[in-house]
Amino acid sequence: MRNLLLAALLSAVAFAAPAQQQPKSAAGGRTANLPDFTSLMKQQGPAVVNVITKRDPGKNPKPQAQAEDPLAEFFRRFMPDAPERERGPGQGMGLGSGFIISQDGYVLTNAHVVAGDGEVTVRLADAKREFKAKVIGADERTDVALLKIDATGLPTVKLGKSTALQPGEWVAAIGSPFGFENTITAGIISATGRSLPAETYVPFIQTDVAVNPGNSGGPLINLAGEVVGVNSMIYSQTGGYMGVSFAIPIEVALEVGKQLQAEGKVTRGRLGVRIQPMTKELAQSFQLQETDGALIATVEPGSPADKAGLKPGDVVLAFNGQKLDDPNKLPRLVAATKPGQSATLRIWRNGKAEEVKFTAAELVAETKAAKPAADKSQQKTNRLGVVVSELPSAQRRALGVDYALLVERADSARSPLRPGDVIVGVGRETFSSVEDFERLIEQRKQGDTVALLVRRGDLTAYVPVEVG
Repeated sequence: MRNLLLAALLSAVAFAAPAQQQPKSAAGGRTANLPDFTSLMKQQGPAVVNVITKRDPGKNPKPQAQAEDPLAEFFRRFMPDAPERERGPGQGMGLGSGFIISQDGYVLTNAHVVAGDGEVTVRLADAKREFKAKVIGADERTDVALLKIDATGLPTVKLGKSTALQPGEWVAAIGSPFGFENTITAGIISATGRSLPAETYVPFIQTDVAVNPGNSGGPLINLAGEVVGVNSMIYSQTGGYMGVSFAIPIEVALEVGKQLQAEGKVTRGRLGVRIQPMTKELAQSFQLQETDGALIATVEPGSPADKAGLKPGDVVLAFNGQKLDDPNKLPRLVAATKPGQSATLRIWRNGKAEEVKFTAAELVAETKAAKPAADKSQQKTNRLGVVVSELPSAQRRALGVDYALLVERADSARSPLRPGDVIVGVGRETFSSVEDFERLIEQRKQGDTVALLVRRGDLTAYVPVEVG
């Protein structure tokens, strides 16, 4: 028995002996080698910097987390509604990362890393040199900021293209998670062109690279040693790594940096509409065979869209000949259009396609409309399973509509509507009374789907509702 055990052990050792041997791939029997990031780190590591922002409590009276708290950045950036923890006297400090894109000292990082008017310091990877940085500009919409330090002959990153990335591809992140400088982590691309709530202008790169507070602003690098993105966001319930992180494509960051360097701000085109994705039910309601395109929910009075004759219920199918297979492409394409420049939209209206031209205006900060107050009068339950009442004139003026109905009650088993919703249209048609609204509903057959234009809080969208 002892000899048999010894023979088995020797056999196991002999099997595991070749250190360089790797498991064979299932596809072709070739050796599948794991990536080696040592050369990548040596090449790009020196150009990755630590960004430290000191905030004077006199200039920023809002309480901030303590400087030594490693989750300070997380609570500030990713949990804005969470109560902030108070700090003691002195200065608050934000920690982040960045990378050098020119030998004369231009550095890209995140806008949220340098938010506020405090002093910004850039510490090089050798940990021996620090420079006070000037914030050339910061763009909150894309979360990109451009810094300048007074130095020459600096190491720079090698820039690549994010458009070539594919899910499953290996990438690495270099940064300062929790303040640990020049840290590298690796993973794969989970998805590209990811759209996130309230992040309209960035087609994010999603990865499973370990990105933690302090990594913000650092580079995302492919196996060729090229920077393909700027690490910006994490999804986390604890403040730490949970396998989901998001990076800004390098092309977006460089374009923003270029405009910040030239003008100190970013200029974007504006159309003046609110859109929503098409669903199968909405497409059926608008007599469309496919769910591609962006459905216009509202049109801002006096906007380029209004001047071009666009209406709620129009479906934008293409922008300057580029098909909108993703509705989030529309705001990005419009934003890339310079103010004063013309563009052509292919739209679907009343069962047929047509083209509309508009001239882009400049995008400015959006304002929020007041929420409607509920009217207590009630009407009978209609075929949509809701009870509606006339919205008071003051609330209609606040919403900028001639007439609207307030949902008082809703049968949750039948209708996706809920109390407090404001109905402003049926398909592309408006109405001027409760009776007019009921007439439009009565024209539908039982089982038909009707698209109601609904205002809920600050959002306006078409909601498909089945007629009972």
